[in-house]
Amino acid sequence: MVKVQVSTNELVAGRYRLLEGVHHEEGREGWHGQDVESERPVTLTRSRLPAHLREEAELRTAVRITRESEALGLVCPGRVSVVVDVVEDKDFLWTVTARPEGVPLSALLGHGPVDYVRAARIGLGVLDVLGAAHQEGITHGDLSPGQVWVEERGGVTVAGFGLMGASASPRVTAPSYASPEQARGEGGGPATDLWALGAIMYEMVEGRPAIRDRGGLEATFRAVERLPIRAPLSAGPLSPAIQGLLRRDPVERVPESVVREALTRILKAELDEDSMPTGTLPVFRDLDAPPARRVWGKVPLSRPVLLGGALAVTVVCFAGLIAAGGLSERGTSASGPASSPKVSATPSPTPSASPSSTVAQPAPSTSPSPTSSSSASASPSPSHTLTDDPPTGFFRYTAPQGFSVALPKGWKPVRTESSADGSYRVTLGASGDPRTLVVTYSTQLTSDPVAVWREVDTSLRGDSIAYERLGDIRAVTYQGYKGADMEWLSTNDGVRERTFGRGYLIGDHEGFSLRWTTPAADWDTAADRAALTTFLRTFKGGSQ
Repeated sequence: MVKVQVSTNELVAGRYRLLEGVHHEEGREGWHGQDVESERPVTLTRSRLPAHLREEAELRTAVRITRESEALGLVCPGRVSVVVDVVEDKDFLWTVTARPEGVPLSALLGHGPVDYVRAARIGLGVLDVLGAAHQEGITHGDLSPGQVWVEERGGVTVAGFGLMGASASPRVTAPSYASPEQARGEGGGPATDLWALGAIMYEMVEGRPAIRDRGGLEATFRAVERLPIRAPLSAGPLSPAIQGLLRRDPVERVPESVVREALTRILKAELDEDSMPTGTLPVFRDLDAPPARRVWGKVPLSRPVLLGGALAVTVVCFAGLIAAGGLSERGTSASGPASSPKVSATPSPTPSASPSSTVAQPAPSTSPSPTSSSSASASPSPSHTLTDDPPTGFFRYTAPQGFSVALPKGWKPVRTESSADGSYRVTLGASGDPRTLVVTYSTQLTSDPVAVWREVDTSLRGDSIAYERLGDIRAVTYQGYKGADMEWLSTNDGVRERTFGRGYLIGDHEGFSLRWTTPAADWDTAADRAALTTFLRTFKGGSQ
């Protein structure tokens, strides 16, 4: 770590040129800049140096900050600003990161409040990153709008990990987002991050902070600790989550899983606009994602566009997300088509019929529902032979991304997500049909599909609703490639759902996954078994 004199007229650490200020908060300033050695764009953030860091050796400080950001960059790729350099300057600390996509949330808030739906989407993105960090034993401790970068279509990147952590030193930057326990000098933990998230969402919907900056650290800390917070007036259904996060006693603060479920339900309600009276909620849907439909007065078996409530968004920021959906979220954006994977146009070699090379059948598991037949415990036995001939009631669908599969008639893409690295995720379904097929291509896979599914299993146990894995994670050979299968149950809108997932590799780090989700009570019906068998038999990962 190099000590330098601060001046906007010279290079920081003799290497980084300041180009444009992008955000300013109490104790923190950020700039777009350039690494003059590599000519790459960077973001530089100057933060007031906490007391506990001043007492540490310079090298130890830099190593810890970079190590925490690198660790989170692995479990939450593309959603955390990974620190590439740390520079100390008297009472301040510079952190240098690759330039995130989008703009700081603080700049967005400068244009006024946002509707509660967008606030829920941004909040959910931040919560995913925090959840991944907390599972790694890492606390942010310094979260504020200046540390959250928002892309135009809703992707979120979080910066600033490692500056405070779980230190007992009170927060020294953006003190109006400090939790009461931080204001009392008691340090922070995961509950501290949840308070900051609540304060951020409060400001998003209200257009003003929950606690205003009082012009100094101590005065603001006293306000955080003592002043009551007015209930939000513009939060709509987001209000309970915000107020639950802003409980002064950290023990009473609502947990991450409850907040995630609440935010997910808000987003699903918007996608399911036909289930709401006209004018109740603002319209919210992606251009390529028609809203799901729900029939009034019937059991709410809405198409799980967000993949089973809380389940969908949690997979974004865990290492296991690659197998669960297969999508690396590095630079995720829903805008524009994703580049197609580099897959040979020639169909994959058909494996031989020997037991060691055929597609392994999912192992038997206990019946997921009392209403399921006794034979529901066994999964379908898909053929390993690829064919272009769809069965009756199906049609061959070829996606713009390059893959193809036979789908039930009336099905189409209902949601598409893509990433700057070429990864994508496409959800296929139909209005009024509670079933979905999710096809994902990723360029960030590890070499062991079974190990990746194990990580997914761990993350889902902590974050999905009533999650239960069925049987073991099974190694398979699919279309001549190494893969793995996993099945699980979860609950979405009160409906028990069953999911079968198959992921397989087509290269060192490239691969696909297919994820079939249907109401558990329907799992063993002839229609559902035929659908899964057809998907696995007809899927082709590249342009044909």
